[in-house]
Amino acid sequence: MKACGIIVEYNPFHNGHKYHVEQARKLSGAEVVVAVMSGNFLQRGEPAIIDKWLRAQEALQNGVDLVVELPIQWSLQSADYFARGGILLLQALQCESYCFGTDAGDHFDYQAFGQFVVDNQNVINDSFQQLSDPTLTYAQKMTEVFRQIYPELVLTGNQPNHILGLSYAQENAHYPRPMRGLPLTRIGAGYHTTELTSTIASATAIRQVVYQERSIADVVPKQTAHDLRQYHVSWENYWDFLKYRIVTSSIEDLQKIYQMVEGLEYRLKAFVHQATNFAEFVQLIKTKRYTQTRIQRLLCYVLLNLTKEEVEKAWQTNYLHVLGFTENGQQYLKEQKKNFSLPLVSKIGKVEEEKYPLAIRSDQVYQMGKPQIVEQNFGKFPIRLS
Repeated sequence: MKACGIIVEYNPFHNGHKYHVEQARKLSGAEVVVAVMSGNFLQRGEPAIIDKWLRAQEALQNGVDLVVELPIQWSLQSADYFARGGILLLQALQCESYCFGTDAGDHFDYQAFGQFVVDNQNVINDSFQQLSDPTLTYAQKMTEVFRQIYPELVLTGNQPNHILGLSYAQENAHYPRPMRGLPLTRIGAGYHTTELTSTIASATAIRQVVYQERSIADVVPKQTAHDLRQYHVSWENYWDFLKYRIVTSSIEDLQKIYQMVEGLEYRLKAFVHQATNFAEFVQLIKTKRYTQTRIQRLLCYVLLNLTKEEVEKAWQTNYLHVLGFTENGQQYLKEQKKNFSLPLVSKIGKVEEEKYPLAIRSDQVYQMGKPQIVEQNFGKFPIRLS
């Protein structure tokens, strides 16, 4: 059986995601669509609106054959690391191709770009080092580097899917047998669009409507609408826990947190008592150098008490945590599991708790957001959809 991989968050699963699954199967000609899906904390630095098990169930009911969790050390990261983890798992799962959304507009050869980066890494590094402007972010510096050495690449300030696609291509090109990349032009609403104007809306707009307690029936499958009526969370559900962590932690403790750099710990301490909610706190902390998303990720690390040492160690202990499968997905597992290059985990016990502590801890914190959130690991088995 041939498998096509997709790297997703489903926050929440909506009609645009269903279209993506359908097109991934069509464009790849694969019998199996494998989703590597973020767990309960996401790339933009926020808790998932509903838990990973509900989102996996929705995916399986709408065309995905196998859902594997993208662990916290990769899911809660900038585009480069998010892509590294996603491609790592798809490669381990023996996917022949991967399909991703793009907002690049005109046709862009991602495969050629990825190979260029691999072949010219020293040139890229040298060009990056020559950019000495301290006010530029990492992303801004890399944009300038590629403007100089790869003029075919045109980046604007509002292409998050394109940027992820570039990161996927770079990671994929490092493997001896790169997967076939299948870009899919985004349809319907843009990534940051905040209005529900058609049956395909952005996840951003859908979350806003959910928080306003308005209907989303036209833009999501029935199961998603049902699940979101049961409960949903946002950063505000964890604001008091975050405040407690900052107030009770010393400067020295905060300095150990992953990505805590350039005195940001002092800004957290200085503003935590001024803010009345999470959104206000982020606005007080962010600067031109540190964007809202960058700050939100940092605050997730603080909330979860993720240290630099722990995250870097977790990068070396990767695994395939199966959240669910259809009959088709189960057959693929039976056929291919002996070829998987990472351990296959179908349930979490004491051994897994010791091996993968960051996943357990982050899910336990996530569960504190609302009483309706069930246990996320122990006693849980993969969803089997017939």
